[in-house]
Amino acid sequence: MRRRFFVERFEGGRAVLLGDAAHHAARVLRVAPGQIYELSDGSALWLARVEAAGGKAVEFSLLEQLPAALPELQTALLLSIVKFDRFEWALEKATELGVAEIAPLAAARSEKALVSAAVKRAARWQKILVEAAQQARRLSPPVLAPLETSKAAFLQAFRASPPESAPGRLLFLSESKDAPSLRSVLVRPAPGSHVAVAIGPEGGWTGEEREAALRANWSEVSLGANILRTETAVASALAVLNYALGD
Repeated sequence: MRRRFFVERFEGGRAVLLGDAAHHAARVLRVAPGQIYELSDGSALWLARVEAAGGKAVEFSLLEQLPAALPELQTALLLSIVKFDRFEWALEKATELGVAEIAPLAAARSEKALVSAAVKRAARWQKILVEAAQQARRLSPPVLAPLETSKAAFLQAFRASPPESAPGRLLFLSESKDAPSLRSVLVRPAPGSHVAVAIGPEGGWTGEEREAALRANWSEVSLGANILRTETAVASALAVLNYALGD
């Protein structure tokens, strides 16, 4: 299976890979003239041949346009900041599972030191998303929204790329014994192909955050009686959503 790279644009039958991606392709992957790869600009997909490879740029000529389609299910993940090794694992797996957008949350119970350091991690997180999206052969990586408080995020699920219509489902995971199961909620009909899921930090949501979510028309749901780590909840919830609603 051919490796896929993301480029900024296709122009005049050619495309260029720049920056760190070009350095990685040329120096680590040993991309060489004559080799064939797939290229995506986020909306179109082409088969392309390497014409020149250097540490600062890899030049391609376009050979054949390939079928490309966005998935019908568009999912936004609102993910509370937790320890960075686990948070970054969750970013990678969420990308592989097809999320369209990821919004890091400064939840009330997120560690303050981690929240303070999170802004400086944005470039690293973007790189993780790109690499995971290429590995998963997606058309584009998820949009990484700016860090914000959970209360602000509940007011608009798709912050960086608002859909034309409101998401069909707004779901926040809860440890409450009274919360209905995610499975039971998904069997009910809902309009639209957008869904947003919010996952809290260690210690869960505060009462104020829960009330803010409910006021913004989010539905409280549960993944079961067991208490899951944040990154486990990410993988579990997204897998269930893909099974129930994906194409």
